Amino acid sequence: MEILVADQGRLKRFSKSDIEGASNVSMVGTKRKFSEISQPRNKKTITGDDKKNVDFSGAATVSSGKGCGKRNSRRACIASKREIDLDDEFLADEFEERELLFLFKLRQNRSRSRNSVGIVTEETPKDVAVEIYESRDTTCCTSPPPASPSSSVNCVGKDAVSDVESKAEDNLKCHQCMEASESVFSCIKCKEKSYCIECVKQWYPNIKVKEIEALCPFCRKNCNCNRCLHSAGIIETSKRKIDDSEKLQHLKYLISSLLPYLKQICEEQTKEVEIEANIQGISSSEIEIPQAVCYSDERVYCNHCATSIIDLHRSCPQCSYELCLSCCHDIRKGGLSDRGEVKFHYKNRGYDYMHGGDSSQVSCPLETSEYDTEPSTEWNANDDGSVMCPPKDIGGCNKCILELKRILPCQWISNLEVKARCLLGDDQTEQTDFRCKYVARTDPLRKAASRENTNDNYLYSPDSSDILTGGLSSFQKHWINGEPVIVRNVLEQATGLSWEPMVMWRALSENPEAETGSKFFEVKAIDCLAGCEVEINTRQFFEGYSEGRTYVNLWPEMLKLKDWPPSDKFDDFLPRHCDEFISALPFQEYTDPRIGILNLAVKLPLGVLKPDLGPKTYIAYGTQEELGRGDSVTKLHCDMSDAVNILTHTAEVGLSNLQRRSISRLKKLHKAQDEKEGIRTSSYLDEQTNDSEIHKVEDETDGDFLPGFLSKESEETGGALWDIFRREDVPKLEAYLRKHSKEFRHTYCSPVQRVDHPIHDQSFYLSSAHKKKLKEEYGVEPWTFEQRLGEAVFIPAGCPHQVRNLKSCTKVAVDFVSPENIHECLRLTEEFRQLPKNHRAREDKLEIKKMAIYAVDHALKDLEDLI
Repeated sequence: MEILVADQGRLKRFSKSDIEGASNVSMVGTKRKFSEISQPRNKKTITGDDKKNVDFSGAATVSSGKGCGKRNSRRACIASKREIDLDDEFLADEFEERELLFLFKLRQNRSRSRNSVGIVTEETPKDVAVEIYESRDTTCCTSPPPASPSSSVNCVGKDAVSDVESKAEDNLKCHQCMEASESVFSCIKCKEKSYCIECVKQWYPNIKVKEIEALCPFCRKNCNCNRCLHSAGIIETSKRKIDDSEKLQHLKYLISSLLPYLKQICEEQTKEVEIEANIQGISSSEIEIPQAVCYSDERVYCNHCATSIIDLHRSCPQCSYELCLSCCHDIRKGGLSDRGEVKFHYKNRGYDYMHGGDSSQVSCPLETSEYDTEPSTEWNANDDGSVMCPPKDIGGCNKCILELKRILPCQWISNLEVKARCLLGDDQTEQTDFRCKYVARTDPLRKAASRENTNDNYLYSPDSSDILTGGLSSFQKHWINGEPVIVRNVLEQATGLSWEPMVMWRALSENPEAETGSKFFEVKAIDCLAGCEVEINTRQFFEGYSEGRTYVNLWPEMLKLKDWPPSDKFDDFLPRHCDEFISALPFQEYTDPRIGILNLAVKLPLGVLKPDLGPKTYIAYGTQEELGRGDSVTKLHCDMSDAVNILTHTAEVGLSNLQRRSISRLKKLHKAQDEKEGIRTSSYLDEQTNDSEIHKVEDETDGDFLPGFLSKESEETGGALWDIFRREDVPKLEAYLRKHSKEFRHTYCSPVQRVDHPIHDQSFYLSSAHKKKLKEEYGVEPWTFEQRLGEAVFIPAGCPHQVRNLKSCTKVAVDFVSPENIHECLRLTEEFRQLPKNHRAREDKLEIKKMAIYAVDHALKDLEDLI
């Protein structure tokens, strides 16, 4: 990833008020207001003069500042008179507050009547406070109205001052902010947790006070106080209990699915042992293969192709050069050449160039167009099949014959295959086959394409509530055909924990395990226009998430955080959010990253280094209009494993009329720049055509989905636009991208100069016009749909896909490995082997062969326990 220097791309940003009131694009932005996260309560100190208007016989509440210490006495807080500057808006709020308090006091005096023992028998002050709070606009929050303690009130024989002192001593602490307050409401159910009005307004805006009194956030298991956010195990993440018969069926299905690939690995190793026997002049049964020094917490990679080595391999006794069996086969087949090393970098031509202006050469030490593809030496095997250590220019020493070594115990894999066949017996040939060319239209479906002469234009899209007690077989029959699946309303199955970005940031910044410091107040985001990393204040990033950011020319600035917080630390930094996410996952037999019985990724034993499969967050800006440059996108790519992605939060940021006019003007400059640089202008045909116009579809089965993917039941627009391509269309898709590669722009908005692999390079995003042209020229059309809030999208391994945000979105995703798609994982591993050195996708991070072996071993042990 290239780093964008601050003075090259960090530009002034403006608020909506600035944009709407501006007379030209060259203006100065105003400073936006932003509440402090570390102090969730909006506190202010009242002066002495103000106190006279507010303090009615000690009944009114005065919020104290930090100078009030432990708040042992309310009178001591009032005595502390600290002057603060108030603007006109603040004075107006204060006037409204005093008026409300006066009305409250008047109503309190009229409605209060006491019996012989002095107990309040009519409407209590807390009821009045709730009525006042819930009748007001919650966006204009000042000091909360007063509330009595939960205990009975007896004021007989006490003056106003002593009444104030007794109330201060009896004040309850808010579970959220851990501060004592009179405006605290206790939970009727647990009778332990209490929440103040200010915390309710700030952190639980969708819950009414009376609802909190009936059942507090802690009892609802969606409390987002610091203590709860840093606690794991509060909720049960598993939604379904699998009985022994189901478990037995799943284990047999898993083993029978993996058995052909286990057999393939055994055959490959047996062949290499026979070659070694021929080299040594002995029979294969007499060979003793020495064990390599390898620790369980380290990965062993082939020095040539960067593929993971699981067991047998060849190693140099002198320089420790290691070669996988696939490379040994390639060498014996006809020689092996060293792959070229990627050294190409795009030039930064300046900010004006990215918006259609003239190029200005910006010095950059990394700039070079060198790209070495010609090998300096060819690597061949000897006549007997032995392989010499490669020459130095390839990475070896060229002095010794590579020796055959092993990592696992002798014959362990072959014995595993025999054991699997014995335990399965006749069941190994009775594996359930869900593959079918025609899917019954009884499942809830969403139309996402308009291909001719095919029956896969519809995607399986059930509601989460309908699959709690079933639906796995329906999922499998679509999943095994390589079709995406969309599950609706999955967040309804969780507890309702807030996914507001600021709640997550507060939890992260105050987590003692996170080594909090400046690194959590400054984050690295990707500027989607330049395709480079920029540093930005965390608070400013999330402010732009909700309100939007622009460059000086009013072009929307699109930023995205990828993998924040680090996915390998997600469970440690945000344990409560991690549990909430897992509890919302549908089809947990596949997706549960901890105990999913059909998830191969969880079968690796303790002590073995595991791949980082998440959960991980993707937080990015978005806009409804397709910009053409700098969209908040995930460019076209293909994941090595399966994945499920849940949209957990959205924020819509509108464009002003002035912005729209500026965007229209800049698009004309972009088009003129393309023509000047020889880029075909055909990609700008139907420039104003959006995706919904290209893919106007209707669901004839149930009528749930209207043209433009809008539902009759809800007018809510989606948060993200997905394009997922079929596996069988990949060759045509790659051909189209190679043919039209010069029509795309990549880093620093430079035209794409080189294509190593049209999908794995992640250099392309197909606009509406390109998708239309792709269908006209090659007959290829992706599944296109909008992901709405609370929807989970399942992406099969091997399906290229791209995403554009229509709103600012927070998505949480986790990778998993299903037995149905292991063949695609192996195919992608082979593709990655062929990529040049230093390519971003070349490293084998999944280690699918190792995962398959240990998954069979794990499943066999579980199967033995059941049988």
